[in-house]
Amino acid sequence: MATWPEPGRESSCFPVSVVLSAAPMPREVSGIFFAMSREHERWMRRALKLAERGRGRTSPNPMVGALLVKEGRIVGEGFHERAGEPHAEVNALSATGPEASGATLYVTLEPCAHHGRTPPCVEAVLDAGVARVVVGMRDVNPAVAGRGVGRLAEAGVQVEKGVLEEECRRLNEAYVTWMVERRPFVLLKAAASLDGKIATYRGESRWLSTEASRRRVHALRNEVDAVMVGAETVVRDDPELTVRLIEGDVRHPLRVVVDSALRTPPTSRVLTERPEAQTLVATTAKAPLERREAVEGLGSEVLVLPERNGRVDLAALMEKLAEREVVSLMLEGGGELNAAMLEAGLVDKVLVVVTPRLIGGREAPTVLDGLGAGSLEETWRLTDLHVEEVAGDLHIQASVERRR
Repeated sequence: MATWPEPGRESSCFPVSVVLSAAPMPREVSGIFFAMSREHERWMRRALKLAERGRGRTSPNPMVGALLVKEGRIVGEGFHERAGEPHAEVNALSATGPEASGATLYVTLEPCAHHGRTPPCVEAVLDAGVARVVVGMRDVNPAVAGRGVGRLAEAGVQVEKGVLEEECRRLNEAYVTWMVERRPFVLLKAAASLDGKIATYRGESRWLSTEASRRRVHALRNEVDAVMVGAETVVRDDPELTVRLIEGDVRHPLRVVVDSALRTPPTSRVLTERPEAQTLVATTAKAPLERREAVEGLGSEVLVLPERNGRVDLAALMEKLAEREVVSLMLEGGGELNAAMLEAGLVDKVLVVVTPRLIGGREAPTVLDGLGAGSLEETWRLTDLHVEEVAGDLHIQASVERRR
């Protein structure tokens, strides 16, 4: 089981402490321990599925699932549905009622012990008479960070930690990045031909991918807090950057345009279409005042940031977005902005939709522009590769390994 730092001592990793006994564990004891571990994992997997139901709606809070088990059966379950509404533990306790007394609570994230948008969950757990709490991962929020499980243990509740911890952490990778690194979790998304081109040399890019692939992208937009493109993409493609190809509960993300000289035309759809979808244009002091006023006059926000190498300082932009509780961001820019974000170490995952086409040509833009890596040691290594075919397109997703 994982050993976590004491309350108030922060760490971005979860070290594992293993105690080895000189004497072998009796077979019957080992069997009981293994059976209990499997049982814990079984119920935690159910809690993870419950947590997924809140995807795209809990930000800036994490996704959390919880259930109560008594005598081998689920007596109540719940998940965190939206920020500002009851947390997963409270929903599960409400669904359980009096049977919560003496039950075991399984929860994907450490229960909170502080007053935030809602009262502390720990007190609700104690009031309900829960006998044992099994936690997936420690909360990296400094306001919690071990205090929740500490309060439970002090009150005499049996606490077990670190069950399916990696899966629980992966579920809330965006929240962890935002909380620990104080920037949004960034997914770089691109549609490209098999030879890595995102458009022809004449700039034609609609539509490289299939409609089924585009629906997938709109579903992702419905989950993230913001989408971001560069000025070149706005000028060339005039995208709307809203959620359109899916039905049901739709939430438009914040539209972010990186435009160092404020070249975005006032007729652009990101400025004129869907006023319910907010737009933020990040620029620098060299942007003419009359252009700033024109953009603001259309109801969009202009954010003036410092320069780095003559362009918007992307790290400063990510910091400002994090302050606005942008936890997750999908980068849908061109090769120049994609490369700049990677060079700045600001990309966490990539999703490349590879279409069965060959475009060719030296002048055709690629997923990453610029000089690129000078040696294989300088390349960005990708891990956790996942490949899926969607209506003839290949969706390739991977995590970006940090450069040393």
